[in-house]
Amino acid sequence: MSRIPKLRPEELDAPQREVYEEIAGGPRARGPRLFALTDAEGGLEGPFNAMLLNPALGGPLQRLGGALRFSGKLSDRSRELVILLVAAAWDSSFERTAHEAVGAHVGLTAEEMTTVAAGGTPTSLTDPEEVEALRATRLMLDKRTLDDEEYAELVASLGRERLFEVTTLVGYYGTLALQMHVFGVEG
Repeated sequence: MSRIPKLRPEELDAPQREVYEEIAGGPRARGPRLFALTDAEGGLEGPFNAMLLNPALGGPLQRLGGALRFSGKLSDRSRELVILLVAAAWDSSFERTAHEAVGAHVGLTAEEMTTVAAGGTPTSLTDPEEVEALRATRLMLDKRTLDDEEYAELVASLGRERLFEVTTLVGYYGTLALQMHVFGVEG
């Protein structure tokens, strides 16, 4: 049960409306609609409704998510593997459901997604970036850091730019999961 009301478009003030339009009409809404951004009455689904509580923070937060989804350097498959592992670690049903749809769209198999949700590394992965992105994510979720050796290995395999992206994905999707748990909007 949600702890916050689902705001409808007609109830929004100007700053909330701006964030709403960025979400409902931005890059997430273009192209194939792989998961619902709004309900039948126009209220935002998943983590997005909570972003309207404080548009000064919600706007930049949702823009960060858009940048991660559409402007990152990781391959689409690597990105979705990271997101699915974070969703599993946080028991985030919305992110798991939404990103299983995105994952399937970018070529992840059901078996690969099931293995990642269970905390494993699919044996079918042949792209070193995918394997190393999962390894980095698992280390960050388990230890909240990397030791010097792990850092050096991951920089050698992913590069600093992609490692930065993995850390940002872990933090962003962990933030969304926390917000959905606190505000009772997990579905």
